[in-house]
Amino acid sequence: MKNFDITLYGILDPEHCLDRDLAELAVTAANNGATLLQYRDKINGTRHMVAAVTSILDALGDSEVKVIVNDRVDVALAAGAHGVHLGPSDMDAGRARRIAGDDLIIGISVKTPEGAESIPCHLVDYAFIGGVHETTSKDNPAAFGLDGWRERAERIRESAPRLPVGAIAGLTPGNCAEVVQAGADGIAAISALFEAEDVGAATQAFRRAIEEARESNGQNL
Repeated sequence: MKNFDITLYGILDPEHCLDRDLAELAVTAANNGATLLQYRDKINGTRHMVAAVTSILDALGDSEVKVIVNDRVDVALAAGAHGVHLGPSDMDAGRARRIAGDDLIIGISVKTPEGAESIPCHLVDYAFIGGVHETTSKDNPAAFGLDGWRERAERIRESAPRLPVGAIAGLTPGNCAEVVQAGADGIAAISALFEAEDVGAATQAFRRAIEEARESNGQNL
């Protein structure tokens, strides 16, 4: 069984980091409560991406926080990352699994109810549903809110009750509790973490909000 935790999933993006060093931000987030990190890059070439992921992995050292690469299976494998995250327009999960093998973590994005019903649960290790709220960090269809998240999560869990399911888009320490209380296993954040003036404090605030929401649900932390 793969060892990873989607509780607080920080997404490192060179367009949403205020021009700060991604490896340094990764360490700050990991030291303050992030449990999983993703490298997401829509502007740079392959060589730059491999170098950036390698730098993040080197900076994290022996940390238990795993590093996932958005979209690019080749970059994940070349840099020695722990996994890859696939969106609806990316490589399909079956092909990614054949290329990457069984050990690589594969995550998937879910946007529509139809997508929730059709995800290849036997091939992926987690799913994130978005967008819950409006966001400027990603190109998303109209936000579908808490009820839309809950509907999609229920469809996934009908076929894969043990698959970790998270939430993304427009989530902050101030509003993430409601989706955790609705059953989200984790929260993903881009700007609310890495465009914060104090990334460490923002990470801690997310973890407090998530843990308090879990406590209110009677969940074990």
